[in-house]
Amino acid sequence: MSLISADTADNTIKITFNDLGLSEPLLKAVRDQGYDTPSPIQAQAIPAVISGRDVMAAAQTGTGKTAGFTLPLLEKLSKGGREQSRVQSNNVRALVLTPTRELAAQVSDSIATYGKYLQLHSTVVFGGVKINPQMMRLRQGVDVLVATPGRLMDLYNQNAVKFSQLEVLILDEADRMLDMGFIRDIKKIISLLPKQRQNLLFSATFSPDIRALAKGLVNKPLEVSVNPENSTAEKVTQWLTGVDKKRKPAVLTHLIKENNWQQVLVFTKTKHGANKLTRYLEEEGLTAAAIHGNKSQGARTKALASFKDGRVQILVATDIAARGIDIDLLPQVVNFELPNVPEDYVHRIGRTARAGNTGQAVSLVCNDELKLLWDIEHVIQQHIERKTLEKFIPVNELGESREIRPLKAKKPKKFKQPKKAKVEHKDGQHLNKGHKSQSTGNKANNKSTDSKNKVNRNRRSKPAPTK
Repeated sequence: MSLISADTADNTIKITFNDLGLSEPLLKAVRDQGYDTPSPIQAQAIPAVISGRDVMAAAQTGTGKTAGFTLPLLEKLSKGGREQSRVQSNNVRALVLTPTRELAAQVSDSIATYGKYLQLHSTVVFGGVKINPQMMRLRQGVDVLVATPGRLMDLYNQNAVKFSQLEVLILDEADRMLDMGFIRDIKKIISLLPKQRQNLLFSATFSPDIRALAKGLVNKPLEVSVNPENSTAEKVTQWLTGVDKKRKPAVLTHLIKENNWQQVLVFTKTKHGANKLTRYLEEEGLTAAAIHGNKSQGARTKALASFKDGRVQILVATDIAARGIDIDLLPQVVNFELPNVPEDYVHRIGRTARAGNTGQAVSLVCNDELKLLWDIEHVIQQHIERKTLEKFIPVNELGESREIRPLKAKKPKKFKQPKKAKVEHKDGQHLNKGHKSQSTGNKANNKSTDSKNKVNRNRRSKPAPTK
């Protein structure tokens, strides 16, 4: 497995998209977006993907890794690939798996944006919406299918999608898919695909779990690592303020109004909390919308679109949106509550300072969240700057941060096999195959019972005495 690191990328001569082997239709689409210089992940991944190599790429959010696989994928597919260039009914030539609906929609938009001058067809499928329109689109066959694992399995089980023409498999945000429990679906999907294919694995980290998954997926891959694991974007200004839990809504409102923030993404832990905070902000005269798993896909799409175009000032989201919101110039992210999983902090604040821009990440931390703060600072290997708001000095003072200790290497998780079904005997007792029916402690009683039964059988076998 060959490795290209960030240091290698920094020492290379500055290149443009013209140097990466992309055709004119793709270069024109890139120019339409105002880009001329690729990001490090794009500069390293694009030529490798075009050449046909398997690739494992790790980069934090906001580094352009979506274009890092969509551009070379479109280049390969536009050149024909297999002899059967025409896609047959219900077939796909490339499959992109993502963990969330929002990320699937984002990837689909990227494919449409960069492929607008090509004669390629793509579609996106995910849950939360009717399945029939998705089945109808797949009947014609598509060059690129972007999907979430659950909905893809639903379509496969209804014979609505086939993989006999598949050339490329891409796992996007693979670490998030493992965190969300998609490992069995992923393995099942992989088992359905042709063995001869190109595999691309994009992830925020190269964790032990990702490497364990990669062993059965990629073949002699080029490994591209742009940033250290769980590092935060350099241009994000991070700070926190200690605040009493009940005063958090007032503090958030104060910060937004006092600083005239026009576009703010706010993260809460729960769906109920997101709805409650949204109502509070609206009562304070601010425009806000909530986005979380209980919202219909139509409501989530509408809220995100309104936030992007400025009709909604504040988007309140649960972590389902942490890797599915792509706004180049998003200036502020606020952690209304700290996440339970410290790595999610990195993905939350990665929504700002994207594509080389600057951004600000603010956390409102109460004393109850001190342990979560310690975990986050340990993961990102730095202390977050603290600021005091004179109007909101907490009654329950936030404790001090801990000394930063080096990270230890994690062991890959062991995915448990489902338990074997128990065999039920006629007497109602359950017995697993290959195990004894009684415990060791009952052996003496068993022997006694067996002896009595033997005596009774002997008595019954003797002839009855004659008179």
